[in-house]
Amino acid sequence: MSEGQGSSGNVLAAICSFFIPGLGQLVQGRVFKALIMFVLAAVLWVIWLGWIIHLWSIVDAAMYRRD
Repeated sequence: MSEGQGSSGNVLAAICSFFIPGLGQLVQGRVFKALIMFVLAAVLWVIWLGWIIHLWSIVDAAMYRRD
């Protein structure tokens, strides 16, 4: 079974990103992307726009395809 879009691994990653932006990307082994998501969300939450990055992090983790 391939670990593609919609796989149980991606669902778990999306759930992780729901709680902490970037955690799903970290679970998938994408450290740099995880750091970007986490830092952007943290910075933007200061001006109440962090929810945009938070949602992007969830969707990105759910739709990731390992090439």
